[in-house]
Amino acid sequence: MQAQDPLAQLHPLRQPPEPHWWPPAPGWWLLAALALVALAALALWLWRRHRARRYRRLAVAQLDALHAACTASSDKPFIEPCNRLLKAVAVRSFPRREVAALNGEAWLDFLNDTAGGKGPPLFGPAFVRQLYRPPAEEIERDDLYRAARQWIRRHRSGR
Repeated sequence: MQAQDPLAQLHPLRQPPEPHWWPPAPGWWLLAALALVALAALALWLWRRHRARRYRRLAVAQLDALHAACTASSDKPFIEPCNRLLKAVAVRSFPRREVAALNGEAWLDFLNDTAGGKGPPLFGPAFVRQLYRPPAEEIERDDLYRAARQWIRRHRSGR
């Protein structure tokens, strides 16, 4: 009699089935939940930021309309309504008690200090002087328009 190899009598090994991708492990559920919370927080922050900056978009639209109206009619003064618009934006952005009474050099310094950028001042001394002169001697409208638009869009808010 021949001795048979006992290992030869074993059946071949069966491979277990591949693991399924669903349901994921608990760590993936946690990661998905954290990602959803982060996306919701980002969306809320962006929505609040958009709402908080609405006054800037409206002021730029008003400034654009004012500039177009004054450009179409050369006898319309631009500096006075532009200054009123800048003051309204400043009162909206900063505490009223700090901004409402500013005029002259203090107003000019405030505008340049809060302009939100480094570089030369946006508004020069001619801006304040021109507020009290006749419209015939008005400073260049386009320069004032660009400076006012930049200040409205980039000023650092005090609230």
